[in-house]
Amino acid sequence: MFLTGGERWRVLRLHVEDQIPLAALARETGISTRTLQRWLRLYRAGGAGALDLRPRADAGTRRIDPGMVRFIEGLALTRPRPSIATLHRLTAAEAGRRGTQAPSYSVVRKIVQALDPALVTLALEGPASYRDRHELVLRRRADRPNHIWQADHTQLDILINGANGKPDRPWLTTVMDDYSRALCGYTVFSGAPSALNTALALRQAIWRKSDPSWAMCGLPDILHVDHGSDFTSHHLERTAIELHIRIIHSTLARPQGRGKIERFFGTINTEVLPTLPGHLGPGNRKPQPALDLPGLDRAIGGFVAAYNDRPHSEIGASPRDAWIADGWLPRMPESLEDLDGLLLTVPKNRTVQRDGIHFQGQRYLSPTLAPFVGQTVTIRYDPRDVSEIRVYDHDTFVCVAVDEDHPNLRLSLRDIEAARRARRRELRRTINDRIPSVTSRDEPHITEPVRRRRRLRTYEED
Repeated sequence: MFLTGGERWRVLRLHVEDQIPLAALARETGISTRTLQRWLRLYRAGGAGALDLRPRADAGTRRIDPGMVRFIEGLALTRPRPSIATLHRLTAAEAGRRGTQAPSYSVVRKIVQALDPALVTLALEGPASYRDRHELVLRRRADRPNHIWQADHTQLDILINGANGKPDRPWLTTVMDDYSRALCGYTVFSGAPSALNTALALRQAIWRKSDPSWAMCGLPDILHVDHGSDFTSHHLERTAIELHIRIIHSTLARPQGRGKIERFFGTINTEVLPTLPGHLGPGNRKPQPALDLPGLDRAIGGFVAAYNDRPHSEIGASPRDAWIADGWLPRMPESLEDLDGLLLTVPKNRTVQRDGIHFQGQRYLSPTLAPFVGQTVTIRYDPRDVSEIRVYDHDTFVCVAVDEDHPNLRLSLRDIEAARRARRRELRRTINDRIPSVTSRDEPHITEPVRRRRRLRTYEED
């Protein structure tokens, strides 16, 4: 029974003032006679105030050998950590070797539970987990709209009908303004992320939209991206130099700097995709796809419009209103053609031959190239259409060179590569079919080499 100093005095006062014997008080209150005698000694020595509870001198300290405490803590910080039962058994064995009293199971558990959580995380889970859980994080916000943009990809938790008729899991690339949390641009695509898909999202983010309510546009001062191959490509680097955009790559394996755009991806996966057919939910890992890529694009586009107009909990306003602010003029490219020339075309250096420019197995010609035969020029091409290339001499536009064999046909690089693979497969099949007949044992042994007459090469113009 634990009593305060005042409660002790109320019991003891019956003996001091009313002269009730301590034995009678013990019977009535249930407090032992020895305890009442000890209270009486304290009262006579220091008055009623001496009856107040005082903390123990060894409060907060363990009455156990410090060496055993260090032994228990050392075991608890080893990876993998033993169970409490194993720790208690090892501690008892160690205490027997040292000739000291073994601590109880509860004492061992309290020592383990008293360890610093940060210390446990660093020892058992490594520096990455410690950094993510216990390191101090400085949350920053850009100073103004278009000061910092974030761009990133995510694979969506949904299956759609792919172009080949098979189920496909698409990707989403988004560009977000750090200051206002506004979605400035996005693109939905199939296949792995590439520099072209990134360029398409940036093109939409930078240029003016047809929807007047989607006001976000302009060139950012800083583009914050990760270390993906598309974000570290020479194409994006050269484009950023031309547009006067500074690219900052986040630290490897540390996505905290892109937390805002990661949270938006989480919003897409929790608010939009569960309402669409083909959603890959926890209980439905093999859904039946119903949407195609344009249908998914429209669904995400509708959500982006609503997202930009609804209030954001952290900034206290809608992303659109925060981006517009008090009215300002964003930095814009000279024209959409110039922007497409930088974002959607890839620069390469080529030497002009007498029969034109050779590139990707094609031959591109233009009468304007006549003075440049033997010189190195820069070409830019659109990976979506390689039927023509744009030629530059020291950043000065020269002409558009056209593939002479297909002047009226728009070819994509993917189409050409597929045709090349098909042609190679056909040739390999032909070779494999003919090798057995050439090396057949039924053929007579040829003792003399057959000398073939060399033929003079002729050309179409001869």
